[in-house]
Amino acid sequence: MSDKDKLLATSGWPENYRSGFTSFVGRPNAGKSTLTNALVGQKVAITSAKPQTTRHTIRGIVHRDDAQLILVDTPGLHRPRTLLGQRLNDLVAQTLSEVDAIGFCLPANEKIGPGDRFIASQLAQLQRKPIIALVTKADLVDREQLAAQLMSVAELGVEQFGEEGFAAIIPVSAVKEFQVAEVANVLVKHLPKGPPLYPDGELTDEPEMKMVAELIREAALEGVHDELPHSLAVVVEEMIPREGRSEDKQLIDIHVSLFVERSSQKAIIIGKGGSRLREVGSNARQGIEKLLGTKVFLDLHVKVAKDWQRDPKQLGRLGF
Repeated sequence: MSDKDKLLATSGWPENYRSGFTSFVGRPNAGKSTLTNALVGQKVAITSAKPQTTRHTIRGIVHRDDAQLILVDTPGLHRPRTLLGQRLNDLVAQTLSEVDAIGFCLPANEKIGPGDRFIASQLAQLQRKPIIALVTKADLVDREQLAAQLMSVAELGVEQFGEEGFAAIIPVSAVKEFQVAEVANVLVKHLPKGPPLYPDGELTDEPEMKMVAELIREAALEGVHDELPHSLAVVVEEMIPREGRSEDKQLIDIHVSLFVERSSQKAIIIGKGGSRLREVGSNARQGIEKLLGTKVFLDLHVKVAKDWQRDPKQLGRLGF
């Protein structure tokens, strides 16, 4: 009997209980964060129509009677153009070397392109690690288009991984909850036997301050110009309970700095007479209060950190 089998036998968990880590990879905006949230059943990763919105690896935890599936959401793999881009790619590579299985997200409504082939070639270097192709956004195409994309994905698998191709190919729509449970079932099959790694009910191990920062960045990215997502960083300077409040009327003061690279971008975030910044605060506050379970006061300040994506010192200061 292996050490893991002995541990399961004495822990009270089912004999075939599995637990482990999986990660979703794919081009930016391939649906990785949306699928993570759908599997967990709650928002743990920010989503946006803008590419490159995920900056940190975020763990979402799926609790089942037979398994605990820990999802490591990563930035989109891409050919880097800045020091930030290279650091994000390095973060992905480190994550992939440590997980038990990988879900490769390929949107059903976009033809396979050079970016997908670049990622597949990187995955091919991970010897003997199960790679499951997840054809996301299946609700955006008809059956004929979906069938054609599944064939193209199968061909990509053989091209990059040899005759066996992908370990599995699953069409999925996180928005319509189509085949989300099947994705979990297939990923769980590739996890090692072992007891749960996180307490029951815990949905993420992300620090609250980082999740608050991500919710603010998501609100700030809504409806802005294409260049801004890459140039925006959010740092929560402090979160402190307001003194003198009664137990049933708690309030948390959250002081936040939003960093951009140019004065013109600062003007975009603030808006005319501060209207846009107030809107960002209002939208972000809803998600933050739900996350923290209490009322919050958001104090937002926009600052310029010139060309921070290319400056090693500033990258370090901003948490990259």
